[in-house]
Amino acid sequence: MSTSRTARGWVPAAATLSAAGWGANQFTPLAVVYRTQAHWSAVGVAAMFSTYLLGLIPGLLLGGPVSDRYGRRIVRSALVLSAVASGVLALADVSQIAVYLSRLGTGLATGVVLSAGTAWVRELSAESGRPVAGTHRASYAAGGGFAAGALTAGAFAQWLPEPMLLPCLPQVIVALAILVATRGVPETARSAAALVHRPPARGQRWTTARHARFVRVVLPATPAVFAAATVAYVVLPPLVEDRVAGYAPLFSGLVTALTLIVGMAVRPVAAWLDHSGSARATIAAMATVIIGLLIGATAAYRNSAALVLAAVIFLGAGYGLTLAAGLKEIERLAPPRTMHSTVSVYHGATYTGFLTPLLLTVTAGFASYPALLAGLAAVGLLCLAFTARHSRFRLS
Repeated sequence: MSTSRTARGWVPAAATLSAAGWGANQFTPLAVVYRTQAHWSAVGVAAMFSTYLLGLIPGLLLGGPVSDRYGRRIVRSALVLSAVASGVLALADVSQIAVYLSRLGTGLATGVVLSAGTAWVRELSAESGRPVAGTHRASYAAGGGFAAGALTAGAFAQWLPEPMLLPCLPQVIVALAILVATRGVPETARSAAALVHRPPARGQRWTTARHARFVRVVLPATPAVFAAATVAYVVLPPLVEDRVAGYAPLFSGLVTALTLIVGMAVRPVAAWLDHSGSARATIAAMATVIIGLLIGATAAYRNSAALVLAAVIFLGAGYGLTLAAGLKEIERLAPPRTMHSTVSVYHGATYTGFLTPLLLTVTAGFASYPALLAGLAAVGLLCLAFTARHSRFRLS
């Protein structure tokens, strides 16, 4: 394969991650529309949000191994599924079954693209002489898509007619355009560079995921990654809807974009904090999440949109720091042949945080949101103490 084609190829390959992220996060500001115009219950909307997880985790776990066998270009098929899911969401109107199916399809497509697409970008970058850049390119492409999807859908729902239909159509157009752009992107799964790090034997694939340090230091922090993010942009905005009357979809989109942009911006800080002799980056990240939760509890108690924005900054920073710190730990623990499998397990564990909005919504009948958020901060403090206790355990 030509070096010039490979050098150019990482751009459309990374764009697939942006398109998938766009489709995944456009639902967040639309949740406001479903609650206010379709009069769906808060529990029902939270369940729709969490249904995404049922497709995402299988997509994450299977996308890598399947693309190892059949090629990275399965990302293109997943991109078609993402566009179809957005089309179903656009045409769903008030059909809850259609929304559930759309969320399930979106989750599956996003999982495959995040897993196989990241490997594709990484390998294309390596073959063009930038091996270290691949992971960063994939990460920022996906994060940019998540932010753009929420911001665009929020703006469309705020200012255009048909707020259940039109906000979903840009992702369909973007996904189809990127599908065309990726036609000539080279396959990398069977290239010489990919074969250097052949997938491990089945019994060796999960070795790092069973490592004591992974279990005792990395895993306790994983739910905090997307618990922080989803509390910021799913849980908090509806609590102050009366303070942003008439602009709830736009406010939701802006909060979501702010969370993700802050999360991307602070990742170099995690690299600066990272140290092979301790888990200080993870501990600092979890402390940031806890502070964000406590500010969020105060915002809910005082019904303050300004405090919500302050909480979002801390929660977004906590999301980005926790994610980056966990990946740094994996870089030290996992040999090249198990890296892909370990990262898939890690991402699957982080996405359990997507259940947090549903958990809080279901339990809201038993306690107030300020109390629930403070309780979540207390759980985070226990996890932080456990991680700190084992932070020097088996560093080699």
